[in-house]
Amino acid sequence: MKLLIVDPQGNGLDFAMRAQRAGHDVRLMIRQTEKTKHIGRGLVNVVDDYRPWVRWADLVFMTDNTRYTYDLDTRWRPEGVKIVGASISTAAWEIDREVGMRAFKKAEIAVPPYREFRSYDDAVSYVKKRDTPLVSKPSGEVEDKSLSYCAKSAEDMLYMLARWKKLGKIKFPFILQEFIPGIEMAVGGWFGPHGFNVGWCENFEFKKLMNDDKGVSTGEQGTVLRYVKNSKLASKVLSPLSAQLSKESYIGYVDVNCIIDDHGVPWPLEFTMRPGWPTFNIQQPLHAEPVEWLLQLHDGRDAGIFACDKVCQGVVVSMPDYPYSHVTRKEVVGVPIYGPIEPDYTHFCECKLGVATHKVKESIAEIPSVVTAGDYVLVMTATGETVKAASDLCYKRLKAIHLPNSPMYRTDIGKRLRKQLPLLQAHGYAKGLEWG
Repeated sequence: MKLLIVDPQGNGLDFAMRAQRAGHDVRLMIRQTEKTKHIGRGLVNVVDDYRPWVRWADLVFMTDNTRYTYDLDTRWRPEGVKIVGASISTAAWEIDREVGMRAFKKAEIAVPPYREFRSYDDAVSYVKKRDTPLVSKPSGEVEDKSLSYCAKSAEDMLYMLARWKKLGKIKFPFILQEFIPGIEMAVGGWFGPHGFNVGWCENFEFKKLMNDDKGVSTGEQGTVLRYVKNSKLASKVLSPLSAQLSKESYIGYVDVNCIIDDHGVPWPLEFTMRPGWPTFNIQQPLHAEPVEWLLQLHDGRDAGIFACDKVCQGVVVSMPDYPYSHVTRKEVVGVPIYGPIEPDYTHFCECKLGVATHKVKESIAEIPSVVTAGDYVLVMTATGETVKAASDLCYKRLKAIHLPNSPMYRTDIGKRLRKQLPLLQAHGYAKGLEWG
């Protein structure tokens, strides 16, 4: 198959390499910036412009739903190009939180009380009036994850609003949402003209940089996930969306992140209308093959390639100054990755082909090797019958690799599920998922 991956931010290297190893002809189009220009070089066929390759491809896979979405949706889809990825209207479910909340409401799915703001002063007045913990979330194409903030009190939120205003970070619109205590759990599915593929992806993200959920929010430092044939959470927050997704002719991955409260009520927080990163990398060991099933998804057929009920854990490996990424590329490009590199469970992210010093027999030599191309280095995964089994194997594999430049990763991915799973399962969620 001829596969074109349209990858504005450089997330799709692992997928491109897997497709290439499976015998497919791959073009990985990465938007060329100072941050991304090294990614994938020498490992796959990287191109700077996707447009010459659209008609060449048997399938176009979108890693993102922002840049290039308009052009792909309005120009190439009408020409019959087979594209897996969000349209303009469905991308808005994630990007514009007001639109996303309306989609939930249309499906009669209750959402936490919230209000959208386009004025700093109005937001301050609202926080003072409510005098309760609130959650702030950007609404629109805002990449600064620090603007997603869960306040412990009204004073806490007022301080953050004032700080963001002083730093010039407040982008309008944004929403303030009622804080609901509970356990965070998400569920996703792959949707095509036939509906959802069999296999709901129940997943638990660990979003903060440091152990015990301390430090800055990075989006995702690691995840525990599995595919299941039956999911109570999916029946509550995903299946009811089928009619709207069909009407929008959606083809791709849709994920809903929720808080499940003490009464067992799931409160949807947000959509992901695209592959998650690194979620998509972590799903790969549970896919029998990397590409053909996506073409079948586009054509309205379920290839049945998901390994259900097996747990997969993934852990992000990075190096300074991630997650800020302010240092120059020369400081984070070219660092060798030593140790046993098994492509089935080592998912390269910001990497390229370079040279590194290795001991070959009795001598030291510079030989071609995978090296870093940025500070978000790789995702390590492992599968198992339980969360603990997958976690233990994942960390065993991580200990076997070495980066000379201060590698960083959390050492507690999955641990909180030991206490959370019994609480969730008492309400009928995550049935059959065992800690250990």
